[in-house]
Amino acid sequence: MKVNEIRELTTEEIIKKISENKQELFNLRFQQSTGSLEKPSRIRELRKLVAKMKTIIRERELTNK
Repeated sequence: MKVNEIRELTTEEIIKKISENKQELFNLRFQQSTGSLEKPSRIRELRKLVAKMKTIIRERELTNK
């Protein structure tokens, strides 16, 4: 998901996607600990995506003040 696509979403939708991505991240970490993780790079992708979403939410908070 690109930054422009994230910016088009509402704040509530972004928060929902963050929670979904965190759940997937948890599952991937669990798979990694058991040794059944097929695509380790997905963990990094999700971490960066969550960070991008949180950054956009923070930008919106600062502009609304």
